[in-house]
Amino acid sequence: MHTVLVGGTLVTPDAVLPDHAIAIADGRITSLSAALPAATDETTVIDAQGGWVIPGLIDIHVHGGDGHDTMDATPSALHGLARFLARHGVTGFLPTTMTASADAIQAALTAYQNTPPAPDGAQPLGLHLEGPYLSFEQRGAQPADHLRSPDPIEYEGWLASGAVKLITLAPELEGALPMIERAVACGAEIAVGHTAADYEQTLAAFERGARQATHIFSGMPPLSHRQPGVLGACLSDDRLRAQAIVDGVHIHPAMVKLLVRAKGIERLILISDSIRAAGLGDGTYDLGGQPVVVRDGVTRRAYDGGLAGSTLTLDAALRNVMAFAGLTLAEALPMATRVPAAALGLAGRKGVIAPGADADLVVLDSNYRVRLTLIAGRVVYRTGDYR
Repeated sequence: MHTVLVGGTLVTPDAVLPDHAIAIADGRITSLSAALPAATDETTVIDAQGGWVIPGLIDIHVHGGDGHDTMDATPSALHGLARFLARHGVTGFLPTTMTASADAIQAALTAYQNTPPAPDGAQPLGLHLEGPYLSFEQRGAQPADHLRSPDPIEYEGWLASGAVKLITLAPELEGALPMIERAVACGAEIAVGHTAADYEQTLAAFERGARQATHIFSGMPPLSHRQPGVLGACLSDDRLRAQAIVDGVHIHPAMVKLLVRAKGIERLILISDSIRAAGLGDGTYDLGGQPVVVRDGVTRRAYDGGLAGSTLTLDAALRNVMAFAGLTLAEALPMATRVPAAALGLAGRKGVIAPGADADLVVLDSNYRVRLTLIAGRVVYRTGDYR
């Protein structure tokens, strides 16, 4: 079966191509052309109707949405989250855990391993373990009772599963540096986060192979010109990619603009860090066994008012970074597509529109809102008014 997507403006790594067509076969992009490819009776033609055609978005840090959470550890939760993400243009994601007991984390890992991808949702690309090896001082909404230092007896089993693709940890903890080396050797990416590490401790983590910062600015001490700390190391070291929650709350719009200038588009990754409340409106929700209050879309811990994840979606983050940093769609897009793909070792296959890449595609309207989502060339979501 062949599919042709026509009538859109393609945003490719090299150029913006108005009124171009994409030919798809066996889930991959086979060609891009200004002329309509030859069709047969077995060719499915999809009309982009003048919209922007972009690579599918990739969210590497997402806890939940639409009432579902990774820590629910059920197939229905993972499928519900996948369907929610597809509605927002996400075609690949890392379900993200949080600090919890060994049994609870193992349950989430087992559910991930035993749950096939949802046929009508975003595709899981691995598991992101946020915790439990995090700083008490910078724990944020991570439950304090389950914070602990890295233990090989515990984490070797997680690494052996092959499912864990990203781990957030505090590099100053005892045993963290050997764990970084071990995780990298097993093919997992390491992010420093929820950490009170100083500048030297952070650089030591980079030397061992850490290559990301989890939700930069949040869960770390503020920047000081005399004590640069973890934030100074993350902003100044080109080995590091920084995750950013661009909702206008976690990071002020002016600081988003500064962050883009400091790190550059090719070293920034937009994330949602969304919790189960995303898409559901204001109210009280559970996050890791603790109540979280959502008011005006902002998620805060009930017990002290601190931020607790977000209700952000990645398509909204893309629109926000364009507005905050004065970027075009083509300039902003890599932060939600090819940069996270590269961080997962999927450069050239995910996050780009190019021959040979997976046909994970999204059609946006003139206001950059999702109208159509395709995964491997199959339509998994369309708005109700899309013909």
